[in-house]
This record gives sequence, C-alpha cells and structure tokens, in this order.
Amino acid sequence: MIKRKTALKIRKAHRYLGIFLGIQFLMWTISGMYFSWTDIDEIHGDHFKKESVSASAFENLVSPSELATEMPVSSLELREIAGKPYYWVNEAQLFDAGTGSLQKEISEEDALLIAQRYMLEDLKPEHIERIEEAGSHSEYRGRPLPAYVISYQTPEHIKAYVSVKDGAFQTLRHRDWRWFDFLWMTHTMDYQGRDNFNSWVLRVFSLLGLITVLSGFLLWYVSSPSVRKWKKKAKK
Repeated sequence: MIKRKTALKIRKAHRYLGIFLGIQFLMWTISGMYFSWTDIDEIHGDHFKKESVSASAFENLVSPSELATEMPVSSLELREIAGKPYYWVNEAQLFDAGTGSLQKEISEEDALLIAQRYMLEDLKPEHIERIEEAGSHSEYRGRPLPAYVISYQTPEHIKAYVSVKDGAFQTLRHRDWRWFDFLWMTHTMDYQGRDNFNSWVLRVFSLLGLITVLSGFLLWYVSSPSVRKWKKKAKK
C-alpha cells in the first residue's frame, strides 16, 4: 500500500503538471476539433478558384533545340502565360516559345492575367505587390521567390501568389487558411516552420502529458474506496 506521504507527493505533482500543461492540452483539443470540423478543400481555397482551367493550343513554336540555354535541356515544360506560350527550361529559364527570346521575369500585368485565369471571375483585384523574401512565419513560406501578391476585395482577405520567374500560379491564402495555419502551429508546437513533429518542445510536452495521465490513474488507484475494500477482502 502506498504511504499517505507518497500519495500526497503524487497528488501535488499531478496538480502542478496539470496547471503547467493545461493551456497546451486546451490548444490541442481546440485545434483537433477545428481540424475535424473543417473541409480541407475549403481551407485550401478551392471554392475561390475555377473548377477547371482549359489548356490552350499553340502553333508555329520555336524548336527547343534553338533556345540559347545555359545548359543542355534536361527538362522542358510548355506553359501559357497571359495568353502566350512559353518554355520553362531546366526549371530555371523562361523562353518565349514564339520568338525564342529569354524572358527574365513576368510583369505585374502578366501576373494579374495569370491569377485571373485561375480565380473566380467575380473576384476583383484590389492591390498587387512584389515580395522578394518570405520568413518562416509567412503564409507564402517555402515557395519560389520573388513573387507577386494579388489582394482581392473580399471579407476573407484573399491573396493569390504568382511566381515572378516562371509565371506559375503558386497558391492562394485566405482568412480560414490563416486560422488553420495558426492552430496547426499550436498543435505541432513547431513555432518556426509549422510542420516539424520531431521538435524537442513537442517531445517534452508529450512525455509530461503521459506522466500527468498516468499519475491521474495512480491517484485514482491509491484513493479509491473500492480498491481499498477489495484489498481488505483479499487479505482475509
């Protein structure tokens, strides 16, 4: 039988662990509920984009062998940018597929037309800006830079991102995605990049959480009248 002094120590440790971990337990619960009650397609903003984007057909294109590439062609993709054909070569250089000329970057006007091709027609652009960098907490983290950011006149604060170098529509962000991103950060406890499940903070809190739960079961065992009655009967 555990001594009363030991039981009091277990109870005290359980109480202080509960206070220390309570806020994180609450955030795990809130974020878990939010994830289970939301549609991931809506979080991605699919309802703000056109269901399908038709591909255009082009004629009289320059042969890829005639392009003045820095290195031999290892990858080639034909892209439509603002209604014109372009070659994206070696994932590094953009060429006008009609003239063969090198396109160092796309313009703001091109970026608006690219976004218009993917976004719903009733969404009206309000502002466009160019960003050169994105920190670990940015909603555009981990994607090609520089990029154009097109903001729309909507209550959801929608922003579409288009890569400056290759003219690719990258992603869109809106209010619900930002809430999801914040709660995901609190769930993973990765306050830098959001997606690291192996951080020492998460490991420590998970271990302390397990200790808290086990100490709760132990407290129930040492303080339960039913257990004490069962032990007395077992001794007889």
